[in-house]
Amino acid sequence: MWWTDSERLLEGFVITGRPRNMLIHFATGNEHKVSEASAILSPLGFEVESLLIEGKAPEFTEPQSEGIEEVALSKIEQAREMVAGTELEGSIILVEDSGLFIDSLGGFPGPYSSYIENTIGLSGVLQLMSGEADRGAEFRAVAAISIDGNTVTETGICRGEISEKLSGDLGFGFDPIFIPKDGDGRTCAELSPTEKSSISHRGRALKAVSELLNLPSK
Repeated sequence: MWWTDSERLLEGFVITGRPRNMLIHFATGNEHKVSEASAILSPLGFEVESLLIEGKAPEFTEPQSEGIEEVALSKIEQAREMVAGTELEGSIILVEDSGLFIDSLGGFPGPYSSYIENTIGLSGVLQLMSGEADRGAEFRAVAAISIDGNTVTETGICRGEISEKLSGDLGFGFDPIFIPKDGDGRTCAELSPTEKSSISHRGRALKAVSELLNLPSK
């Protein structure tokens, strides 16, 4: 069963009286994401670990979709199938999918961000934007958590613009070419982990999900 907003969540799925340091298994092969999620969720009472199946991070079949929420929901369903019948079957599983959406490119690369990063790279994206006056863009992230057979999702958005050149060696992905609107002119790759998590799309999505898990009973 999928719940996609807090109102429906309140009707039938609320965690109350949970112990502190609830363990969440993050289904991703990206250790940067695990570290960021841990930094965001640990102060809120959650412990984050990589989901490992036979010692390895799960590999997902990427659905052909124009939206990252559909991708996240597909991955969470695949993860639940992978742990079925194992000691992890009843565990809390987190999946996060994100993308960079560039205004002047019609939202490209969007859900294909990972593929584009691995093919033409950040320099290739900057080349596509060469001479473009409208450099507006946004990072979007959808965090999905599966618990007790239910899935909750939340979306986080970080508006900004594409830089003229790569700057910074912190962060990962498209961070070196993205200047967040809520920042001070530096790219995400020039921000410290604490600075980034306070305004990032992933940070906002994860915090929103954690708030759903902490909703008080009616």
